[in-house]
Amino acid sequence: MQQKLVKKMKLEVLDDLVDGLPGNFKSLNPAKQKAYVDSAEAPLRKKAAASLKRKIEDILQNPHGITQYTGQIYCETIASGFDPHTEFFPPEEKENFEGILGKQRFEFGFKIKGDKSGGVFIDNLEPGSPAFRSGKLNKGDKFMSVQWEGKESVDVSEISVDEFGRLLNESNHTIALFTVKKADGSLVKISLQKEQAGNDDDDKVKSFILKGANTIGYIYLPVFYEDWDTNNQGLNGCANDVGREILKLKKENIDGLILDLRNNGGGSAEEATELAGIFIDAGPVQQEKDRDGKVYTLKDMNRGTIYDGPLVILVNGYSASASEIVAGALQDYNRAVIVGANTYGKATAQIVFPMDTTVTPETIADRQSENYLKITISKLYRVNGTTAQFTGVHPDIVLPDLLDAYISKEADDPGALRPSTIAPNKYYTPYAPLPVKTLAQSVQPEIDTSRYFNAVKNFVAQSKNQKELKDIPLDLNDAIAAGQASAVNDEALSLTIATKKFTVQSNQYEIARMQADSYLKELNDEFSQQVLTDQYISIAYDVLGKIKTP
Repeated sequence: MQQKLVKKMKLEVLDDLVDGLPGNFKSLNPAKQKAYVDSAEAPLRKKAAASLKRKIEDILQNPHGITQYTGQIYCETIASGFDPHTEFFPPEEKENFEGILGKQRFEFGFKIKGDKSGGVFIDNLEPGSPAFRSGKLNKGDKFMSVQWEGKESVDVSEISVDEFGRLLNESNHTIALFTVKKADGSLVKISLQKEQAGNDDDDKVKSFILKGANTIGYIYLPVFYEDWDTNNQGLNGCANDVGREILKLKKENIDGLILDLRNNGGGSAEEATELAGIFIDAGPVQQEKDRDGKVYTLKDMNRGTIYDGPLVILVNGYSASASEIVAGALQDYNRAVIVGANTYGKATAQIVFPMDTTVTPETIADRQSENYLKITISKLYRVNGTTAQFTGVHPDIVLPDLLDAYISKEADDPGALRPSTIAPNKYYTPYAPLPVKTLAQSVQPEIDTSRYFNAVKNFVAQSKNQKELKDIPLDLNDAIAAGQASAVNDEALSLTIATKKFTVQSNQYEIARMQADSYLKELNDEFSQQVLTDQYISIAYDVLGKIKTP
């Protein structure tokens, strides 16, 4: 264990050292190179040791105690032995999971950013939140320590953003004492307790207008959240929110629509069914098979559509579950052109049960428990009888995916449920085929000559070669050589060249909101710049320009 620990710390120091090398390092003589490494290594060793000590203190000072902490790990380990999506949930993790799916989250009410010199500082305060109401915190305050009620203080002066986020997620109900350093150098202590955040429907789904030779609507949906606040009447679910954004965009006379489901790991299957129904007439959207072998059909029950014009769905390797339901259904109906990379390959459904042997799906809403289990209860199938399990949804137009260098997919997990097929739904009637082959051929030259996409291909190939190595070298020269080899790709991958095809504009409703909220305008400007320089959106824009409106 000690040897493993030493090697892990060596790797951390090596990575930080290579990342911080000056651009002229290779041209320095050996003596100067050694002098630089010697001077840089000592503080990096100290940083690695401090990070490890924080992790240990974080465990020892867990708000619920070390006994409960280790007990939770034990239960999580048992649950993980069934399939990748069966999980043990302590109360906080259940609440955080429900927050992702649309229930109001427990938050302190501050947004954070990493400090270049180490540590994190407040980037923004949410109006009305506990942090905002305290009157003691301001943008730019740096966090120095956090102390959960009844526990010892944890030094966070050099903590990373990810570490700090994990620390804050440890409890939703315990009071935390924060020490922050103000701009004048003074230290201020403030006790805060999380509260459920307000439900701002206007900020869940983002839309823009791409104005060029064609006027194209763009909608970004990060997760399939459901309606928690109106007894699941659908008023605040993601399908209804996307529908509202489409109505705003239609007032701008759009010629086509991009629905961006990249990095959308899924969520509510019911909302996915509702969302697909926005674009098709009433009919089956997906099929579900339970453990007894019975097949149920999830249908769009509403006649008509909200939008029936040209449509592109953007997906990548982290588009999973509900994202695959929507992309697969609209592909089967010939309703949308799917652009991007092969999706994750998760086609199973889960439900969260209290750890109570007397509970049933019918009584689950009325039962509370100290702990919960998220359990896989069924397999999902497309209306044509195939499944996205393992294989994912294959795009009509394939683009290189940076995620191929980083993530494992469902098929890579030995515990994942095996794929199978069932009979197609007999009431499924697709629209006329789309000219997907012609569209793919028309944009292929642009993909092949793109510096960005070629850099992605090289980076992925390079990463796959490294994954094949059984051991990671801990030699300085090897680490420097590897870092220099990827430098060219890194430069290309970080290119933020604005497309000349279109400008990015907000709809009239959003413009009116931004006039009254400067922070909202700042966030909007940042997001629109990302859209403007996104090479995947650029290809989707071209595809829509080539689809003829019926």
